[in-house]
Amino acid sequence: MAVSSGTFSTFLCVKTTSFHNQSTPPSSLRLASHPAAKLRLVRAVTSATASSEPTATNKRVPRGIMKPRPVSPEMQDIVELPEIARTQALKRIWAYIKEHDLQDPQNKREILCDEKLKKIFEGRDRVGFLEIAKLIGPHFL
Repeated sequence: MAVSSGTFSTFLCVKTTSFHNQSTPPSSLRLASHPAAKLRLVRAVTSATASSEPTATNKRVPRGIMKPRPVSPEMQDIVELPEIARTQALKRIWAYIKEHDLQDPQNKREILCDEKLKKIFEGRDRVGFLEIAKLIGPHFL
């Protein structure tokens, strides 16, 4: 965590002649050989803000799909927890599908439901992988 209060940065601003003026030879545009260059000292105050990483005293409270919610008994059979976030539930359902080899070998986007999955997916035999997130919604109480 980096906190800085009022660090001064100093740099030079150079005002040179305009590049649109074609009558000026290119050698006169260099700062060292151009006596009419105006130097100006500029001071800028910068401060770094505290990083947004949660610390022991400043924990972020999960909200939305990250917040653990109670699930139905049918969902508990698969995710093995009484309360879980939607994102974690979806991960555990995918782990269950892969563990029991329930993807259709011809079309990997289709899930072949066993008895536990049929309870969650409205009794359907096959479910597309994009439908899973929609079908688990009613099981969050």
